Amino acid sequence: MKAKLENLVQTRIPTKHGEFILHYYSNTLDDKEHVAFVKGEVAGKDNVLVRIHSECFTGDVLGSRRCDCGEQLDLALQLINEAGCGVLVYLRQEGRGIGLLQKLKAYNLQDAGLDTVDANIHLGHLADEREYDIAALMIENLGIKSINLLTNNPNKIEELRKLGVTVNQRIPVEAQVNVDNKGYLKTKVKKMRHLLSIPKEADK
Repeated sequence: MKAKLENLVQTRIPTKHGEFILHYYSNTLDDKEHVAFVKGEVAGKDNVLVRIHSECFTGDVLGSRRCDCGEQLDLALQLINEAGCGVLVYLRQEGRGIGLLQKLKAYNLQDAGLDTVDANIHLGHLADEREYDIAALMIENLGIKSINLLTNNPNKIEELRKLGVTVNQRIPVEAQVNVDNKGYLKTKVKKMRHLLSIPKEADK
């Protein structure tokens, strides 16, 4: 049975990247508070700039340098604002879907020598447990005809297309490589097919 969702509230949110309208959704698939951050008029339009961003408390809120999430969130909002039209879909699926507690346990395993994929598997999870059904429904609810997706992840494009979303183009959204996230980013490339430009010096 196809999940249903309802756009319950829309409210104006001014940010350093300009003004957006925040859409709060309820749904029948889970009890999580998924939201869409919308810039401009997107209904009925093709090639709308869209970022589907999965929650990362440590990166988005605390500014952790262990991942690239916070920087990607900030860059996506900047690019959407510059375009004058677009959507950031914020999905509440922390830690690639395993939750905050398990993600923090995975961090400790990474500090002990495992990479991000092997740490998740060691804890009994898949490398990536995220799903995009809700995101596809939110895009449909907003009346968007087709999107240009801000992502480095080919799997995200494939999953959205399976769900009926027309993805016309991929727009890279790359963060800076630093000493704390270089292993994480290299694992994304080697084990998860992410399309990233990692400087050769980061391999040293």
